[in-house]
Amino acid sequence: MLDRGHSVFVISWVNPTSDHADKDFADYMKLGPLAALDAIRDITREEKANILGFCIGGILVTATLAYLAAIGDDRVNSATTLATMVDFKDVGEIGVFVDENRLEVLRAHMEEKGYLEAYHLQDMFSMLRENDLIWSFFEANYLRGRKPRAFDLLYWNSDSTRLPAAMLLWYLKEVYLENRLRQPGGLEMNGVKIDLSKIETPVFVLATSEDHIAPWTSIYPATQILGGEVEFVLGGSGHIAGVINPPTERAKYGFRKSDTYPPEPANFLTKATEMPGSWWPYWADWLEAKDGKTVKPRKPVNRGKYKSIEPAPGSYVRAN
Repeated sequence: MLDRGHSVFVISWVNPTSDHADKDFADYMKLGPLAALDAIRDITREEKANILGFCIGGILVTATLAYLAAIGDDRVNSATTLATMVDFKDVGEIGVFVDENRLEVLRAHMEEKGYLEAYHLQDMFSMLRENDLIWSFFEANYLRGRKPRAFDLLYWNSDSTRLPAAMLLWYLKEVYLENRLRQPGGLEMNGVKIDLSKIETPVFVLATSEDHIAPWTSIYPATQILGGEVEFVLGGSGHIAGVINPPTERAKYGFRKSDTYPPEPANFLTKATEMPGSWWPYWADWLEAKDGKTVKPRKPVNRGKYKSIEPAPGSYVRAN
């Protein structure tokens, strides 16, 4: 996006501690995207912004769009969600770890500390791909005495975060187990019942064909549920590699797109056109068609009450 001339702002989330135990999903919305939108408006003097969320961040974006629609706030120009489910009827392999009994175990486990430790998430995601993320290293190191091969995705996998008790328990019950996100009025954010069908903001929805965390067939229903324009793209590979697929001369994966979205995901496959290369330029073109005129590059530091703190990426991402 920087290469394409966009001003880019990124939320750097704090790693929760026991002080954040009572922070819920609505707090994430108020202190995350809504606060960020206020800051972006103050810094750029622009009334609208394009926003993006990845995985659970995309669920937060989707819920925020529905909340803004409910209160009549149109400050979002367009939204992009990456690997973001809207229908939790079939959550794939991750469903093995989410049921009512485990919810009660989690509740009891987090009662004292107020959060779920990061290593539990690391272990869960590793077990979803145990041949690649666990046993291949035992085989190479323990059985063969070899140094495990370099695997860049493990860097992402090991960079986990704690989750506050109130947010996690609400999210797992209301969204995962009871599938309330897609139900009109099924969820309440900041005292307001939300309805995804009321979202009129244009949304670019990316899914990836081999995603084991957010199955693409549970992402595709966004084409039927969201009330405004939806551009659905199905990339190759999985949850991380399919998203982080830059437009090089030898891009690893292509993508599928279509002008129409039949109700059933399987029918989308029969109608979709296969496109070579990265989905990034296609997305950038879509996004820029929604934008206004270009302006001179901004230097978004020391503007009003917003002061430069330290060089990027900042201390939050290094906090334990």
